Amino acid sequence: MNSWLDQFAFFMSGAMLLLTGLGLALAALMPGMDRWSKRFFIIFFSVFVALMSSFLADEIIYLNQLSPLLGKVVAYFEYLLMSILMSMIMVYQLHCCGENWRASPLFIAVVALWSFYFILLVIAQFTTCFYYITPEDEYIRAPWHPLLMAPINGILILTLTALIRRRNRLSGKRFFALLVYLAPLTIGIFIHSFVYIPLFVDAAIALCGFSMFAIILLDEIEQYMRHQREIAHQHASILVLQMRPHFIYNTMMSIYYLCKQNPDLAQQVTMDFTTYLRKNSTAIASEKPIPFSEELEHTRAYLAVEQAQFDDRLFVDYDTPHTQFHVPPLTLQPIVENAVKHGMDPDSEPLHISIKTRETDSGSEIIVEDNGPGFEPADDNEPHIALANIQQRLEMMCGGKLTITPRNGGGTVVKVTIP
Repeated sequence: MNSWLDQFAFFMSGAMLLLTGLGLALAALMPGMDRWSKRFFIIFFSVFVALMSSFLADEIIYLNQLSPLLGKVVAYFEYLLMSILMSMIMVYQLHCCGENWRASPLFIAVVALWSFYFILLVIAQFTTCFYYITPEDEYIRAPWHPLLMAPINGILILTLTALIRRRNRLSGKRFFALLVYLAPLTIGIFIHSFVYIPLFVDAAIALCGFSMFAIILLDEIEQYMRHQREIAHQHASILVLQMRPHFIYNTMMSIYYLCKQNPDLAQQVTMDFTTYLRKNSTAIASEKPIPFSEELEHTRAYLAVEQAQFDDRLFVDYDTPHTQFHVPPLTLQPIVENAVKHGMDPDSEPLHISIKTRETDSGSEIIVEDNGPGFEPADDNEPHIALANIQQRLEMMCGGKLTITPRNGGGTVVKVTIP
């Protein structure tokens, strides 16, 4: 090899060929990508692989001084494939903004500019006014080379301007990735139109590959996060639908006997039970965090029904001065229900449950304490599933966490932290 620049260019071409090949494989194999995006990225990275192969072939031809005709053919494909990549990004941008790219004036303008460029590129194969290859296989730019690159500069400037004007229609990550794709490339191609600095253009094209590779990964991560949120919501729905049958049965029987013994209490229990059922049903349809005051109302209704059944066996203390924050639906109520279900023992002392909230420097905290038998980490049963479900929804919906620790003197402390 003639110099370290040649070695660097050869290395960069090989590295980018590997990266674009990986991007093509990801586009073809990723299951979460929608059909349009999959097709676009397969075509995009196929063109990119062909372009990187042309760059690599150009380096090999130049370093080994092979046929000038072969060098001219490779140069033609480099110019052609590079122009296709620069034109395709407008299609992707319009699609991401929800526009019909086929009918967009911007797309029509890009097609017109590219068509003019293609005509000039064909003319360049039969003249020496734009560029030519010497018998020594050396690439020479002619005085009219800026005219050849003018349509490409127009496409890039038009696409970059459209991106900036449509930035509010794109997510921050996607806008940044497209900006990284377009800004260095626009500057690099403009300078390259007048001054021959191939490494500068190679670096700009390398950034293009990295940015589109990042877009694919971002799409897959976002798809995965959406999928996890759907799973968490389905788990919450199942948790609601699997209300304990004996709880419903006991509640109805309690109301039945209270109708004669204490009609006023029977009426109150009926209202509390109705509130409990209504909140459960609402939780199924809720996909976003709700005000903590609503979750507290749900929990109060549930505990009021339980206290009517267990009379002097269940005591609840509320210390909730801080309620101005949001939680995933079915956060507090299942924790309290879990404490009642596994802490109520006829042979033990009455169950005391304490519900507290407090505001901290880092967010909000919910603390539920009980004096029951305590939490058994090794016991792989239903309460673990319910608490794991709450933990998952806390992480997915608001970045919160749930911790379980033993209580001094026996029992369990469950702490929910909301940032």
